[in-house]
Amino acid sequence: MSTIPVALQQPNALAFSHMGFYVRDLERMARFYKEVMCFTETDRGDLGPVQLIFLSRDPSEHHQLVLATGRPSDVSFSVINQMSFRVPDLATLKLVHDRVKTDPGVTELLCATHGNAVSIYFRDPEGNRLEVFMDTPWYCEQPLREPIDLSQADEVILARAEAIARSRPRFQPRAEWRAAMARRMGYVKGD
Repeated sequence: MSTIPVALQQPNALAFSHMGFYVRDLERMARFYKEVMCFTETDRGDLGPVQLIFLSRDPSEHHQLVLATGRPSDVSFSVINQMSFRVPDLATLKLVHDRVKTDPGVTELLCATHGNAVSIYFRDPEGNRLEVFMDTPWYCEQPLREPIDLSQADEVILARAEAIARSRPRFQPRAEWRAAMARRMGYVKGD
């Protein structure tokens, strides 16, 4: 018998909204997220000794990211594994790739496919890893990461991503996988 309250067992009872993280140089990081990642500053202010900047790319979300002062200068390891951002197509992914590769604070730029997505990974000016990705129409089991060349034509990139996805056990169209997950998570009844 589950000890989870019935209200919390509803599929859409809990939805991710935003995250905040500590930074060393608040203005430098705000500049990066506003100018390179195209976030809009929605608010800023102090909460006691902590300075905060609120950023969003969605007018229905006051903030999706909160930058907070207080990251110690002697801490080089980031406990954030990655922050991921979805784009609608390869043209947008390539545009983001071109923007981030010219920023002098960006390091460790890597282009990859997971079969179910085409991604770029990089570190922001304070070493936090970001992923910007485009979903493909396929599902394949994870983890999987293979290098991909974003300078190629879109058709070549997608053909490589599909070939990699098809080589994996449990390959299927994303729509089939999504329907199975919706049933598994309780969004629809069935099976």
